Amino acid sequence: MIGIFDSGVGGLTVLSALRQRIPSADVLYFGDVKNAPYGSRSREELTSLTLDGIKLLHDRGATNIISACNSVSASLAMSVFDALSMTPTQMIEMVGPTVGYFRESDEKLFLCATPATISSQIYQNGFRLIGKDVICTAIEELAGAIEFGAPESEIETIIRAAFHGVPIAKGDTLILGCTHYPIVLNIFERVLPGVFLFDPANAVADRAERLFWPQEAGDGTTKYLVSQDSPNFRALVERFFPNQLHTIEVLK
Repeated sequence: MIGIFDSGVGGLTVLSALRQRIPSADVLYFGDVKNAPYGSRSREELTSLTLDGIKLLHDRGATNIISACNSVSASLAMSVFDALSMTPTQMIEMVGPTVGYFRESDEKLFLCATPATISSQIYQNGFRLIGKDVICTAIEELAGAIEFGAPESEIETIIRAAFHGVPIAKGDTLILGCTHYPIVLNIFERVLPGVFLFDPANAVADRAERLFWPQEAGDGTTKYLVSQDSPNFRALVERFFPNQLHTIEVLK
């Protein structure tokens, strides 16, 4: 069974991409809605929350893990391997597959993400390793607004303010470095017409197919765990997977 961990609804974009590649995989998804958003939390808080979340999935039977929260450092994976006796091939995070996708590219790269992701330098360091620079924009309130179902007008205002004065021209590539952001892809397209928007979920799903298939062939079941009930979470599950049977368990 594949476990997907996220701070809330953002990982649904990763699950959607995964379902296109491995539709028969059994998936256990944990959204830590109670502690969302993660993007403004300290490194110590992120470490504790992430280890707890991944351990929950591991204890519930997930043998392969996708950590879908970009605010979590790739280096944290080493702590997970030690704490849960996992191997590197049993866990995928967001940064490595994204950096690898652009290895042969000569595009001018921009990245937008949460303050925690930007300040951690995980993407910047990853791109430096392959000899590339990336121009970063931290968006303070966007993940939380998406998580809790803010109106489109409010979300558009946040995005427009974040990119005011940022020199993105037509033809440049903007990496959406938070799994929440593709949920409002239509608003990004409206604010940034002509900019190619890259969703890392696709690169992550490609890697999951390479690493986890065919051993993850199953019945295609999906179970969701949430640390706090959320009408917006339930609505987005129905939006992304309208015809798929599933259960949602609210943890006590």
